[in-house]
Amino acid sequence: MSDHIRTRHDGGVLEVVIDRPKANAIDLATSRALGVIFRDFRDNPALRVAIVSGAGEKFFCAGWDLKAAASGDAVDGDYGVGGFGGLQELRDLNKPVICAVNGICCGGGLEIALSADLIIAAEHATFALPEIRSGTVADAASIKLPKRIPYHIAMDMLLTGRWLDVHEAHRWGFVNEVLPADRLMERAWELARLLESGPPLVHAAIKEIVREAEGSTFQTAMNKITKRQFATVDRLYSSEDQLEGARAFAEKRSPIWKGK
Repeated sequence: MSDHIRTRHDGGVLEVVIDRPKANAIDLATSRALGVIFRDFRDNPALRVAIVSGAGEKFFCAGWDLKAAASGDAVDGDYGVGGFGGLQELRDLNKPVICAVNGICCGGGLEIALSADLIIAAEHATFALPEIRSGTVADAASIKLPKRIPYHIAMDMLLTGRWLDVHEAHRWGFVNEVLPADRLMERAWELARLLESGPPLVHAAIKEIVREAEGSTFQTAMNKITKRQFATVDRLYSSEDQLEGARAFAEKRSPIWKGK
């Protein structure tokens, strides 16, 4: 495991903090370590929600470590399971991930944030895709960002590398909430506790449906749901939790989710 990543878990919540001064940039070794952490999170039934953030007050993550690249880390090297940062290519991650952006979020750091399900940010956070200025392509962002925000805004960021402050990022919809810096992690944990208390099998089904439907027509995706061709939907519809939800509603009480 890397010395540059801090983790802790409390109940069903895992917190992952990138701590690699001074910019929390990610080299190959750190990426591989993050991949192991998020793979284990995915595979551990006791963990239901993850929070990812950066250490310090200035940087969330500056993305790919260009100094490490200059020293021999290949840009197309082995990033480990889950690809760069451990999240953006991790297969079958059917649990919610919250990204708490505590400062500068650029390049691969923004791509990590885009791999989360919810993004909250401190008031001083800023966002950019500066790869264009170093003669390379923001590969994952080129795929994801035009699907998340208006096409012309995404292309502006990709083609010019310009910076967005947090309020513009919020206006275009890829930041859910803007918070004072001293409230950021408190709010992240509030959201994590809310999600932890929810039905994990439903969360899993939502994530699989949303992910798989992105490359399908509406009717194809709907047919796969109604025919129980998504593994998570099939498991949900055969679960104790499905019955518990109906019973709790009829009995006017809070459901007790068991994840089975």
